[in-house]
Amino acid sequence: MSSSPKTPELRGYFGIGVEGISKPMNAGAIFRTAHAFGANFVFTAGAVYAQRKGALSDTSNAPGHMPFYSFPDTASLILPDDCRLVGVELTDESIVLPSFRHPSRAAYVLGAERGSLSDEMTARCEFVVKIPMRFCVNVSVAAAIVMYDRMASLGKFAPRPVRPGAPTETVPEHIRGGPTIRSMRKFQTDPPLGGDFDANSDLAVDTDADEAL
Repeated sequence: MSSSPKTPELRGYFGIGVEGISKPMNAGAIFRTAHAFGANFVFTAGAVYAQRKGALSDTSNAPGHMPFYSFPDTASLILPDDCRLVGVELTDESIVLPSFRHPSRAAYVLGAERGSLSDEMTARCEFVVKIPMRFCVNVSVAAAIVMYDRMASLGKFAPRPVRPGAPTETVPEHIRGGPTIRSMRKFQTDPPLGGDFDANSDLAVDTDADEAL
């Protein structure tokens, strides 16, 4: 019996979520698929389903293995710094998914089963992509297609051959370069001191006394 293929290690991270989802089986299916594709977090915004019922289709217990965020509405959605929000919606202006370059740090958001992304959510998206197809598919299927496309385009796989069949070339071996020294200045912030803090007060730290001890 062959073993299951492993998800390739990709640079960066990604999360995926749904706005206004109402069917727990769809939510559970999205979370389970996200878990399988190596997502780093999942989320909902303005969800109106019973969360406990989502476990019926999420047999992998995805929220037990990665963070799950339930935002009460779109305005409450918070993402990590430098995380780029990508909407998935069928519009004339949307980028066709096979031609889209996925950000290394991204969060994907889909609309509800019987609706579209709200104008508020669409305005927050840096990119909006669409899957080329004749008509809409189930939201959990759309989420799986987007995650597969991310893995296929960013993962390191052997190139497809010209003729039908297995690849004829192997994955190029990764060549490691020398060390890269990166500045930590962006992570250096002032300490959270109050505006009335007096450096000469008794609460101030006496560095000379600490060294003497």
